Amino acid sequence: MKHNRENLVFSNYPPRSPTKAPTQNLVVLLPNRQLALLLLAIIMPLAAEASRTCQGRFVNPISDICWSCLMPITIGNVVSIGSGTAPKKRDTRNPSSPICMCNKGNIPVPGITVGFWEPVRLIDVTRTPYCMTNLGGLSLGNDLKKVSSYKQGYGKHRSHSSFYHLHYYIYPLIYWLELITDFACLEQSSFDVAYMSELDPTWNDEELQSILTPEVFLFGNIIAQTACSIDCAAATVHLPRDEMFWCAGCLGNIYPFSGANADHVGGVQNSSLLSIRIIAKMHRAGLAQSTSTSDARINGPICRKSRAFRIKKSQYKLQMTYPKASSGSVGCWPLGLSDLLYSNFKEYPHDGQDWGYLVWRKKNCCMF
Repeated sequence: MKHNRENLVFSNYPPRSPTKAPTQNLVVLLPNRQLALLLLAIIMPLAAEASRTCQGRFVNPISDICWSCLMPITIGNVVSIGSGTAPKKRDTRNPSSPICMCNKGNIPVPGITVGFWEPVRLIDVTRTPYCMTNLGGLSLGNDLKKVSSYKQGYGKHRSHSSFYHLHYYIYPLIYWLELITDFACLEQSSFDVAYMSELDPTWNDEELQSILTPEVFLFGNIIAQTACSIDCAAATVHLPRDEMFWCAGCLGNIYPFSGANADHVGGVQNSSLLSIRIIAKMHRAGLAQSTSTSDARINGPICRKSRAFRIKKSQYKLQMTYPKASSGSVGCWPLGLSDLLYSNFKEYPHDGQDWGYLVWRKKNCCMF
């Protein structure tokens, strides 16, 4: 059988007897140009999908939210529903008295001291600029240069460094979905994108960030870093220590407030650390409040939210929403808890290299 240079011949092997009918032979003749087009048609969609680094999923309020993280729900120190030692059941100190009084029109009005955990914020940690992970992987800039990176050590060079972008959403889920109405203790605001690191020149410039937060020079030493082991132990056993505001428990150092991490242990560890950093950054900028208190004095802190310029770590918990929603006893966890307890199967190639987190915040209030 002769082969034309312009044709590629596929035939059954071994060749059949020439006496048999030609219909019994499988002979496919494809010009080289047509074969090339066919291969391109198959490969190009796969390559395009593989090169798409923006991944994500909309948060499903039913299946992706750990609603048991609302607890413990307390009334003073008299009633406590859902308390325990599991990470999602740990609670801050509540007022000892179940009765409180707040002024309304200069008249003290009695109420009940209530404490609960509320989902209030969403956080994206992404490799790709303008990739909105918690908004279904929506990309706002497909043609922009990819500036996120991860460098893995090798040989004698054992350092692992990374850089990621981050987005911070106002997300008062309970109020937004109107699950509870006429409850003044809820944060009453609408969904909004409050921060995008791509628009912040300090997020990828540690020197500029250090100028804006000069206290960072106090914590860049071995003594301050060694002290963080105390915060790690506290976050492991109960809740992190608020006075050690430069520590992220077992995850690393909160400062500087940038997307760079010189001690990248894993994607979950790194994304958890950056989530704590953005919460601390919001406090440092005066855009976050202290909402938990054990003080039930008349017209005291329980009657209002106060601006806090230093992160109050004990009043926050994190829950992963992407790539897999966390659940079970570690459905949500205190800031600084070791990622070994919740990172299993939460990082994998392609669509498991961006992360989404839901922020739970403790609220103590005087309910009338």
